[in-house]
Parts: sequence; C-alpha cells; structure tokens
Amino acid sequence: MSNISEQIAQIRQQIEAHNQAYYVLDNPRISDAQYDLLYRQLVELEQQYPSLIIPSSPTQRVGAKVASGFQEVRHAVPMLSLDNAFSDEELADFNQRIEQRIQSSLEKKALAYAAEPKMDGLAVNLRYEQGVLVQAATRGDGEVGEDVTHNVRTIRSIPLKLQGDGWPDILEVRGEVFMSKPVFHKINQAHLEKGDKPFVNPRNAAAGTLRQLDPSITAQRPLSFFCYGWGQVSDEFSIPADYSEMLVYLKRWGLPTNPLAKVVFGQPGLVDYYQDLSARRDQLDYEIDGIVYKLDNLEAQAQLGFTSKFPRWAIARKFPAQEVWTKLVAIDIQVGRTGALTPVARLEPVFVGGVMVSNATLHNLDEIQRKDVRIGDTVIVRRAGDVIPEVVGAVVSQRPADTQLFEMPTHCPECGSDVVKEADKAVYSCSGGLFCPAQRKRALAHFVSRKAMDIQGLGEKLIDQLVSADLVKHPDDFYALNVDELLNLERMAIKSAQKLVAAIEASKQTTLPRFIYSLGIPEVGEVTAKQLAKHFTSLEALQQASLEQLIAVPDVGDIVAQHLIQFFAQPHNLAVIEGLLNAGMHWPDIEPQAVVIDSMFAGKICVLTGSLQQMTREQAKAELEQLGAKVSGSISAKTDFLIAGDKAGSKLTKAQALGITVLTEAEFIEILGEQAHG
Repeated sequence: MSNISEQIAQIRQQIEAHNQAYYVLDNPRISDAQYDLLYRQLVELEQQYPSLIIPSSPTQRVGAKVASGFQEVRHAVPMLSLDNAFSDEELADFNQRIEQRIQSSLEKKALAYAAEPKMDGLAVNLRYEQGVLVQAATRGDGEVGEDVTHNVRTIRSIPLKLQGDGWPDILEVRGEVFMSKPVFHKINQAHLEKGDKPFVNPRNAAAGTLRQLDPSITAQRPLSFFCYGWGQVSDEFSIPADYSEMLVYLKRWGLPTNPLAKVVFGQPGLVDYYQDLSARRDQLDYEIDGIVYKLDNLEAQAQLGFTSKFPRWAIARKFPAQEVWTKLVAIDIQVGRTGALTPVARLEPVFVGGVMVSNATLHNLDEIQRKDVRIGDTVIVRRAGDVIPEVVGAVVSQRPADTQLFEMPTHCPECGSDVVKEADKAVYSCSGGLFCPAQRKRALAHFVSRKAMDIQGLGEKLIDQLVSADLVKHPDDFYALNVDELLNLERMAIKSAQKLVAAIEASKQTTLPRFIYSLGIPEVGEVTAKQLAKHFTSLEALQQASLEQLIAVPDVGDIVAQHLIQFFAQPHNLAVIEGLLNAGMHWPDIEPQAVVIDSMFAGKICVLTGSLQQMTREQAKAELEQLGAKVSGSISAKTDFLIAGDKAGSKLTKAQALGITVLTEAEFIEILGEQAHG
C-alpha cells in the first residue's frame, strides 16, 4: 500500500504542477491529451483505493453533490471596500494626504505604491489551514459572506494545497474570481446555439457561475483567480515589511498574482501606470474597471489606519466611463420613494461597457435643458463610474427635424397630485405624500416609526405584505385592520396579530408634535414639528396658517412654510388626516411652557453623542429645549455645543476638529443645576 500511496502522491504533485504551469504561468508543459491521461490515471487509482482520497486531491475539485444552499461565513478580518478616484487631481489629493501624514518618517522621498489592475469580478476569501484549502467565502457585506468552497475548488488556478514551505498554519488569501473574455464569448456562443439566454458580461457570468448550487456546472465554466491581499494570518508567521514582498510569498506558495502588478513611486508613478494600463485595457484577456494603488510599506499602512469606511492607504482609480451613441425614443417620469420626479430616458437598446442598456437617467429638467437633449435625438450614453447609465448629451449634427422638447408634468403621473418645485432647487416633487402610491411604503414606514406613532411590530417586511395584500394604502387604513385579516399574512400567528392590533389601538393616544411629524411633510423633522405644535397649539390652526404666520415660527423658513402650505392644500392628504381623526386619533391639549431665555444655551445649536449615564437622551434633549436650545442630530460648523457621553465616536472627533465647545455629561449636569438655581 505504501508504494501505491507514493505513486498517487507523485501523480497529484505532477498534476498540480501542470495546473500551475497552465492556469497561472500560461506556460503548459504537456499537451491536453497527456494531461487527460495523467488525470485519468489518478482517478482510476483513487477508485481502486478510496481510503487514500484526500480533500486536496485534484480529483476533488469537482463535487458531484448538489448543495442545498449557501451557508453564511463571518470573516475573521473584515473585507473592506476602497475609496474611489475618478481623475488625476483626486489621485494627486490621495498622494498628498499620505505625504502630509507620514512623509516625516520617510525622509522626504517619493512614496512607494503597489499598483495592480482592478479586476471586474467577485472578491473572495480563501482560508488555508496547515496549507490545505478548507473554506472559500464571498465578500458579502464585508463582515459576513457566503460559503462557496465547493465551487472555488473547481478553479484550477487556486491550489487546494499550498506549494513549497514556510507558509503559516492559518492563512487567509483575498482575491478576485473572474471569467476571461475568451471563456465568456465561448460560453455565450454555446448558450445562443442552444437557444439559452446569454450572459450580459464576464462579471455577470462569473457571479452566476460561482453561485451555482451544483459545482459540476461551475467546473464546466472555467473561472480564473488573482490574489491581491490577505486576511487572518497566524501569529507565528512574520509578515514581511512591504505588501509587494508578501505577494512574492503568495506566488511562491502557488497562488496566482496579476503579472501586471508593479511598484511605482510618487505621483508621477501613479499617473504613468494609469496611462499605460488604460492604453492596454482593451487588449487584456479579462475585464478591468480601474487600478488599485496601495501604500507598499505595511508599517506605514498601519500608521495611516482607516476611516469609518475605507483604508486611508489605498484607493481605486477608476477608468473613464465607456460611451456609445443610440436613439432617445421617449422620456418617462419615475416617481421615487421621497416623491421626487426623475426623468428617465427610454433608449433603443445598446451595449455600454458590456451591459445592454435601454434606460438611462437624465437627472432633472435643468440638466435636460443644459444638455439640449430632445426626444428623437441621437444621444451619447455613458455608464458613469461603469455602473449607472446616463445620457451625456445629444449628437446635434444628427438631429432630425421632428424632435420634441421635454416638459415636466404639472401633475404626478402616479396619483394626480400637484407637482411642485422649490425655488432654489432643480427637483420637482409630488405633493401627495400620504396618498401617492410611489411614496406609499416610505410614508407608511415613517408613520409607524418610533418618533412618530411608534407602533411596535410594524416593520418594513410586514408593511410590504400589507401593501401587497391591498390591506393598507394610506396611514388611516392601519386602524381598520383586524385579527382575522392579519392571520391571512405569511408567518402571522394569532398572538402576534392580537399584539399588533393592540399596539395600533394604543397609538391612537399620541401628541400633536408626534402627529405632525408622522405626516412626513418634506423638511418637517422632529424639532420643527415640536415648534409648530407649540406655536399653533392645534392641528386646525396649523392647517389654516398663512405663509407669514408659518415663517414666524422658530426653525421655519420660506421653504418649510411652502412645503406645509402645499401639503395641506392637497385634498388627498386632508382626506387621510380626516380618516385618522375619525379612527380615534387624539392627543392632549398643548400647555405653554416657559423657556429660560437668559440661559447659556438660549438660541444655541447643541448635539448629543455617546451614552449618557444620569439621564436618557430624550431627557437631555428636553432639558436643552427648555433652556432655549435647538438640538440637532449632526455636527456642522454652526454647532455651538457638543454634549459627549461615554464612547463618543466620530461626532466628538469632528467637533474637536471644528473647535466646537465640548461638554462632558458631568459638566452638562452641573450647568443644569446652576440654571435651575438661577
């Protein structure tokens, strides 16, 4: 048996070496027929001696068993995304920021960057333990991905067992799975011949292939892989000083790295590499959508650290969007969840950057007029950032005589409500917030939210079900729901239904500020709703208020006042409000509260952050408002005070950077005591 074991091990080693030569080095050493013969020899031996089959054997790359689904995998080290640069100026800013932060420790010499093509594929994390591939997972949301081990094992360029020696006991390798252009075209041709729908682009094909439940299908669609980093590495391994040096280690262990990767120096090096690769882009065998630059020195990377979203030491320089010409057939209006009306170009279908495009954004009327785009024009279409299709402009030289100018509608195409436009903005909006079907789910979710009606148990998924079942169209419909209707919904048990009906009933007892806020009037937030309630003391007075009366309210300017007048002018909105009142919605009368005018917080903008120990955030907010302060949720240059509790984060950092006065909770409590004793 020992001779057989040695023979099998030798054949496995030969096959993996040939895989490396063929799929990684692009330098095959034997013919396909010779490879097939060697592979069949291994299969026959393993069939005769199944006890000698090991997970890292080349024969185990293609699994016969169809997986029932993908399990979640929590990454040991998060897989972060990168910030983007779309111009040489933004790239220069990136280099300058790094120079300013760490140049003193680098003796004023040009910074070294590792530059690599940015593959247009799917990011994966490969986990090796004792040199053997044990798990492969997609990036997912960066924290949690999907287990695609069975499919990744079919990728011939990924070693099932690391080569050589010296690798750490635990090694997580990050990289990109992609489909080459020749493979993509071959697969699409086969699909067309069979009458199947072709893939849109190589990335789409790679994504669909990697997420096949049956790995034997994945094996029939050859995928490729380049590594570009690492995640968890066991402590006994000493990582080299530079990123590029670590890539040498990975390559030595049999992991493919992009042959076009190189180290460049300073801003000139960044630009030269970009220009060189941009010129070669179309000749490459795979799709790339930009370049990734990383500071090469790992100690310097650690010094720079991360923002809340991206590493400060890396950036993706995106290529310019690809452009094509096609005909603008029509311009339709799309009503968004916020009520904004967006013109959408309906195009004669055309491929842009490998994607079939038939719709593209026109942004707004001002943009249409600025670009002089007309219905019937031949237009230039671009995928902005290689993602969102947009109409760049018209090809005026090809303009036919019968083109039509576009005009924004005066009434919402979804609900018929008036379309309004703010004087200082380009956006046109539907004024039927409580009634408009396009805004329905957003309006309903806002109505039941914690700071509005606070109806426990009414989350977005349940609202989706209620809308789909045609049980709820407007907020007042919530109050007509009964247990029997709710029991017809998916996953709704009788106790849950009874509890929800009780919560809806309890929400009828509310306050006027909450009710005003729940209506979702544009620009009317929680603070403004409180000011309106205090000033007018009744809903009727607010509904009948003139523009001048509204502007007299603190925190209400021309824009907010116009929104209020337009909202209450719509019969649809008034009908919903009447329905809510008829359903039993009520609140106590507003009692005037004396505000301490001479406090240090009077007329000041305050922000609360962190965990307060001696009072709740709501209590602290109420105290500040009683002292004449306006409490905001975000830091800006206009902020006067930041009250910081425990574990204060980015708001504290920003306040310190802006020179804003920061008060600890203890200092805030002391000031409250002084104000109370006057």
